[in-house]
Order: sequence, then C-alpha cells, then structure tokens
Amino acid sequence: MIRLFPFARAEACALLLAGLMAACGSGTSASPSTTATTAPADTGASGAEAAEWFVERAKETGIDVVHFNGMSGEKYYPEIMAPGVGLFDYDNDGDLDVYLLQGAMLGAKKTLEDATFPPAGPLGDRLYRNDLVVNPDGTRTLRFTDVTRESGIDITSYGMGVAAADYDNDGFVDLYRTSLSGSVLLRNNGNGTFTDVTAKAGVGNPNGWGVPASFVDYDRDGWLDLFVGNYLHYSIAGDVDCLSVTGQHDYCPPNSYRAQPDRLYHNRGNGTFEDVTSRALIGGAYGPALGTSTADFNGDGWIDIYVGNDGQPNQLWINQKDGTFRDTAFISGAAVNGQGNSEASMGIDAGDYDNDGDEDLFITNWLAQMNILYHNVGGGVFEDRKATSGLGPPSLAKTGFGTAWFDYDNDSWLDLLTANGSVSIIEAQARVNDPFPLKMLNQLYRNLGNGRFEDVSPRAGKVFLLNEVSRGAAFGDIDNDGDQDVLIGNAAGPTRLLINNIGNRNHWVGLRLMGGKRDQIGARVEIIRRNGGPLWRRARSDGSYASANDPRVLVGLGAAADPVRVRVSWPSGRTEEFGEVPVDRWTTLIEGTGPATSPAAGQRR
Repeated sequence: MIRLFPFARAEACALLLAGLMAACGSGTSASPSTTATTAPADTGASGAEAAEWFVERAKETGIDVVHFNGMSGEKYYPEIMAPGVGLFDYDNDGDLDVYLLQGAMLGAKKTLEDATFPPAGPLGDRLYRNDLVVNPDGTRTLRFTDVTRESGIDITSYGMGVAAADYDNDGFVDLYRTSLSGSVLLRNNGNGTFTDVTAKAGVGNPNGWGVPASFVDYDRDGWLDLFVGNYLHYSIAGDVDCLSVTGQHDYCPPNSYRAQPDRLYHNRGNGTFEDVTSRALIGGAYGPALGTSTADFNGDGWIDIYVGNDGQPNQLWINQKDGTFRDTAFISGAAVNGQGNSEASMGIDAGDYDNDGDEDLFITNWLAQMNILYHNVGGGVFEDRKATSGLGPPSLAKTGFGTAWFDYDNDSWLDLLTANGSVSIIEAQARVNDPFPLKMLNQLYRNLGNGRFEDVSPRAGKVFLLNEVSRGAAFGDIDNDGDQDVLIGNAAGPTRLLINNIGNRNHWVGLRLMGGKRDQIGARVEIIRRNGGPLWRRARSDGSYASANDPRVLVGLGAAADPVRVRVSWPSGRTEEFGEVPVDRWTTLIEGTGPATSPAAGQRR
C-alpha cells in the first residue's frame, strides 16, 4: 500500500492522491502519496537579504557552535582536518535536524589554558532539533533547539566525520561517528535518545583515524552495510615537524605518515556487523582516505564504492555481485588525473551533471592541483574534464573540502559548491599575525547546461565573502521549501547555515524513497517530463567531506509546472514507475506499490 509520511509539524494535513493504482496517461504508473509543501521563497529573510541567493542564518536560528580544534601552536596535524557536519531527521517529524562534531585538546600535557582559541562552551558533539514552523501565509520560521543533553549523546573525543542511516531497519535514523582514534555507532532509540552500541555492533574501527563513512547495501540483502575510510597512522608522540617555504613551522603533508587501510563491515541483520575487508575488497583498501561516494558507476544496477585517497591513487570498487569488489580505478581512468598524477582528493560527490544517465564524479583538491571533474563516458569509464568544463582554473589557489552536486537554482542542471580552506600557512595571513592563517573563500559554480560551469560566487551573497577554514558541508532542504540549503563546518570557526533564497523561484519535485521502514539509500530515479529529456538522480546521504546529507531527492524542473512520471530503480533490483507525481511539493514513493517496469536507461540487471 501507499502510506503518508509527514514532512513538517505544521503540515500534518496532507493530500493523499486518490487510488493506490490510479494510472497516469500511460496506464502503467501508480499514484504516490504526497505532502503539500509548496512555499514561496521567503524563509524569514527580508530586504537586501531576500535578494541574496544564499543567506547565512546559523546563529539567528539557534545554532551557535564554534569548532574547537585543540591547537596550541605545535602544528599538530589533526588541527587542520575537522570537522564534518550532519543533516538527518532523527525524530521523524519530516524536517532535517543537525549534528555537529567537536574537537578536543591536542597534546599529552596540554590543558585548555594552553589553547590558542579557548573553547566557546562545553566540549562535546551537539545535536540540534529542527523546530520548523510553516506559517499560515506559507512562509517559514526556522528555529533549532539544542537537545544534546536530552538525547543522551555524550561524546568528547576528537571528532572527524559522521554518517547517518537506519542500519537496523527500525524506522529511525542512526549515526556513525568517526574520530582521530576509533569510531562510535549511536543507535536511535526512537524516543529522542541514542545509545552507544559500538561494542555490540562490532564497528569500532579500532585505532583507526576514520574520516568518511558510507552506509550502503552492497549485497542487496535489505540491510545497510558500512564502509569506513581511514586516513593515517598518527599519534601526538609521533608528530613530525615540518617547515614552510619561508622556514616557518608548518603543517606536514600526508606523505609524512603511513597510510591506514579502510574497512568494510557487512551487516548481519541482527544488530551486529562483520569485518569483511580482507575478502571483499580484493587487492586491498590502502588509503589514506578522505572522501567516499557510493553509486552505480557502471550501470549494472549494483552499488559501487569510490574512494578518494590523499596523495595516492584513488580507488573505484566495482561490485562483483557476489559480496566482493574489484578496484578498477586505473583501467577506468579514475585513479589519477589526466596527467597521470595522484591528487589530494578531499571532497567527493557523484551525480549526473550532464543529464546523460550515468554518474559523474567531482573531487576537490589541493590548491596547486585544481579540482577535477571525472566525466563518465558510459559503463564506468571516465575522462578528466577539469579544463574543458571550466571547473579547474577557478580552483587554483584554493584547497577544497566539502562539496556536492546540487541544483541550487532548480533549473534542472546540477551545480556545485566547494567549501575551501588551506592546509598550509598562507604567508599573507601569517604576516598580519593571524594565529590560524589558512582562511579561504568558498565557491559556487553554476552549470551552464553545455558541459561548462561558471564561478558565480561573487553574485551569490555576502556569505561567499567570508574568509574561513571550511571543511565539512552537508546539503539538504532544511526548511522544506523546495530548494537545497547548506550546512558548513569550519575548523576553529563558527558553524554556518546557508539558506537558499533562489531555488524555489523555479518548479521542483521532491521525493522521499522508502522501502520497509527506512529511506532506500542508493535508489535511483528517472524523472520523465512532458517536455524535455529525462533527468536522473539518486538517494544518498554520503559524499562531500566527512558529512551526512539529506537522503531525499530534490529535482529542479525550471519553468515546467506539469506533473512528472518517476521511474525508480530500487537497491533491491526492482524497478517501478509512479505517474502524475505533482510538482512543488514533497512526495513519498514506497517500494512495492508501483507497477513493475523496465530499468531506467543505462541500467542493466
């Protein structure tokens, strides 16, 4: 059957389209459940702010967290690598809540009195509940409440990244948190509290400096497995001293330390996992990993894993459909850049930027390398198109971390945002005695629809004039108004919340893809429009840098206001079609309630 899932407290009265199997014009598509969330662009901003594409609203909406990186002048390596951030709906009220990771003091004999930047409040991760209110006129009142104490979350280790998904299929989203030493699995109890089940589940990643993590059902058994990307073998006692080009004490490059291999955990379906790394990842997952993205890269209907390694060749783990993977990155053209060089590969996301039906890759890099676009020419074979796309040159002198494909203006073409911040001293900032001289501007790239991109940061709002050390970035529709907003974590800086004021000026369709009690991470949709070619998107919560994204799918339609047909290729292998899906609102599609159909173009079973 088709069930209605709420998407905002103030929108409890939802429209259920008549007829479970009511057909569209073709007579082959089921009608979906839908939640009316049509809204004007106004989300509380006014005057000049309303004219800006993005407005920074973290503090005014209740998020007042400054990251503590534990620095004291020693230039310890971890100071420059965190934090990731997370967006997820922990209380199932239909809006995205916020998880923020915190650091800790670094140095065996160091105390908080030694800190260059003393902590602004009690140390430890924070959970913020989204108390979104939709007003009678359709405008939004966005407010966050700190519920960390009530949630039972009490983690004070040096946090790096977060992944969010429902690993136990109970209908509540859980959290996996990576850190400088080991990881933690927090089970959502469904009553606003979380329990640390790391030991029972067996996913502690012992002694691992984990950064990215991805939940993915790689074997189609209905249970989400877990990939953990590890970085370096590092200890404070073994910290290496390095010098900048001017002879100053500086942060070391990653090749100063040994890489740490990644881990793959298989979900047994009983609350526990098995470490299957050695037998599943044939040839070895060598690291040092900073980014990961899961998607079906070769179009065979099975989810693959792409891993970005810092200064080493990247790995493309192609699913062999028997519980194992083979690394095909070199033969696929996605291991090194077009010149044959390994790159830094901090932030990663997969998406179909050219609307041709396959998953392309965008990767942020170190300032001297340029960001890279790996164009999927079909079948999981890639070409380096950073130059012809126009994405390479604007990224010179920038070091990118968090990033994602997202259609910020809902014109049907996927755009990009990069969260930037250096990893080595910027001399101009050091000369004016900046104690953390790694600050850079973030960037917004608009997809021109012809294979090229334009850096539109100067036109996007005052928030793109902030000079900070940005790291993690999470993307999602935080105010449920039909466009994607961005949460950014800054090293030794304030959290930023970028509210999108431009996207819902165009039409859009929002989809939550459900199977059983949970979001079907990895599901792929084909949007079939009355006019114009099809659009392909997928449900994912991973990608970016060390962050958790909105698992829902939001597709921009430009000026098209007609209902659309949606063909869903579910992770289980089933393909279904849903017809007459309305625009300018969020709709829930449930696996098993639509007529079976042939897979989307490019999908082989």
